[in-house]
Amino acid sequence: MELKERGQAADGGRVELAERLGGGLADLAEERAAEVHGAHAARTPPDDGPAARVRLAHQTPRQEIYKRNKSRLYRYESSRRHRTPVLFVPNLGISRPYIFDLLPGGSFIEHMTREGYDFYLLDWGVFGPEDNDLTFEDCVVKILPRVARKVLESSGAESLSVLGYCMGAPLAASFVASHPEIPVKNFINMAGPIDFSQIGIFGLWLDKKYFDVDRFVDTLGSVPADLVKAGFKLLKPTMDLSTNLNLWWNLWNDKYVEGFTALNKWANEYLPFPGEFFRQWVKEFYQQNKLVKGELVMGGRPVKLSAIACGKPSSGTSVQKRGTRVLGGWIPAPHTTTDNGTHDR
Repeated sequence: MELKERGQAADGGRVELAERLGGGLADLAEERAAEVHGAHAARTPPDDGPAARVRLAHQTPRQEIYKRNKSRLYRYESSRRHRTPVLFVPNLGISRPYIFDLLPGGSFIEHMTREGYDFYLLDWGVFGPEDNDLTFEDCVVKILPRVARKVLESSGAESLSVLGYCMGAPLAASFVASHPEIPVKNFINMAGPIDFSQIGIFGLWLDKKYFDVDRFVDTLGSVPADLVKAGFKLLKPTMDLSTNLNLWWNLWNDKYVEGFTALNKWANEYLPFPGEFFRQWVKEFYQQNKLVKGELVMGGRPVKLSAIACGKPSSGTSVQKRGTRVLGGWIPAPHTTTDNGTHDR
């Protein structure tokens, strides 16, 4: 069916679709993806189609290098033209890291490997009640040092670059600043909060004047995935409506439906927080802002941002906003930061 004919068919079916909106436009997207697959099957080589392709996570070939409890370290295949490996540290909890390798042509990991980087991803895993004793400090002084050493061991490199995303940025910064014995050549903050006095609406919600984190954790034990989801949805309450409206007008577009289905699956697949991690995260970062103040201690070691001394990036544009702007004042060497500390999924 030609593009114009598909658009006309979609327009003709809008009345019928409107009667089914109670089931959710996301369901319609999956049905549409399945229809597209059926229509293409007769005239294209064998293919799982959009409906199946969006279920594939981690489409770039990779190898598990190390595992400990729930955490996994993956190394991705590439030409490895760049000698310094990159350790990517995403957020813990909240969401799954397969968003960075979502679809062919829409993958950060695919881009990095195509550019020849020796790319490693730390997947923190999905935590349950048995993990409620895990703390922020455990991640900084136990997990990250082991993972970094495994990167150096498997790559044979003398140093590595550490790229922290979202919550992974303050995790990675705390690790780099407190472990000078680990040879880190570059530290990159991507959309990660550093100065929690400028964190936005989450900072207001978690202010100790309004939020008793001890009572919360002692009562619930952990932060349920549904509560994490509610918090992010409240940032932009109309986001789901606008997103579904965009889908409504693009149901005829196969590529849009495929991308929407993949992204929508990830965007609604929230993960819980371990209780003690959340307690320390809220107290020492949101409420006390210890990282910027130089008062943070991890494993008996002081965490000083001024201790991060990395080489100048060969390229890149610095985009500093709100919670990330402080890096310029606390880290003496040139660095690259992007985005702000409070972002949407």
